[in-house]
Amino acid sequence: MDEASARARMDEVQRVLSEDLASIRTGRATPALVENVVVSAYGGAQRLKVLELATITATDPQTLVIEPWDKSVIGEIRQGVLAANIGLTPSIDGDKIRISTPPMTSEDRDKFVKILHVKLEHARVMVRQVRGDEMRDIKDKFEKKEMTEDEKFGSEKKLQELTDEYVGKIDERGKAKELELRQI
Repeated sequence: MDEASARARMDEVQRVLSEDLASIRTGRATPALVENVVVSAYGGAQRLKVLELATITATDPQTLVIEPWDKSVIGEIRQGVLAANIGLTPSIDGDKIRISTPPMTSEDRDKFVKILHVKLEHARVMVRQVRGDEMRDIKDKFEKKEMTEDEKFGSEKKLQELTDEYVGKIDERGKAKELELRQI
């Protein structure tokens, strides 16, 4: 088992999960809500993320301000945020876009908790896929007589411990995010 490789792949799962969790609305305005929204800019010639086109700031807990570096794309950014269907309504205010995040109802919170659980399960599945790949490598090495039976069982045990560690991290992050979602 290549522990460094498995750990690197599981760290990548954690990074992807961080991006996914940041995009879940919690009732507070955070730049992460819109920074990864893809916009067709410059007449559809390029597809860029909002964070590549503008500065995003949270002026207060309920308001986001998007300030494009190139003022000619302001309408395209607004359309991109609307098209993303993330429950936010941007309005153009001079050379800026303002987004007021509506307060979340208990139904909204429940809906986002369900979305959270789906994203957490996807992350767990990705970690288990890494484990499955590594288990196949261990089995192949054992069948080719490149490792002994004791080494095989030791590697499998170590791999399972690594998997449990990363699934535990996913669960901890999920509990923290759920608390944040449920907080009024």
